Amino acid sequence: MHDRVSAVELRPHLRVLHGLRRPANWLQLVRFGIVGGWGFIVNLLVYAVFVHSIGVDYRVAAVAAWLVAVMNNFVLNRHWTFDAREADRAHFQAMRFLVVSAVAFGFSLLLLTVFVEVGGLAKVPAQALAVAGSTPLNFLGNKLWSFRDRT
Repeated sequence: MHDRVSAVELRPHLRVLHGLRRPANWLQLVRFGIVGGWGFIVNLLVYAVFVHSIGVDYRVAAVAAWLVAVMNNFVLNRHWTFDAREADRAHFQAMRFLVVSAVAFGFSLLLLTVFVEVGGLAKVPAQALAVAGSTPLNFLGNKLWSFRDRT
């Protein structure tokens, strides 16, 4: 048993504290926020069209909006936020991004249903709150898993 702790063995809370001290991580968070803001707008526009113009159930509309936004966000996050352009890793990153996005979407859909069914909120504001509520989970999953730096 070794008394020394290697970088790989750092406990998660120490890893987070270490990460908070790196300006590059804050820049990534800002970029992720900008991409997420754009994806948020795309999501809400698609959602509103499906709910109000086409008359689709709000949960089905949420799925359609998520599909459009997730494709947009993958490309922007891969190339701009995380600068993860290795051609040989695109498929691998896309699969991980999809898993993280699906988990965050599941959480968002749960929030949306609670906001609409229990809270009585209007559907578009409820969608906005649900997407915003799942954003931290989405960022951490993509930062630490989908686009993590291999070095």
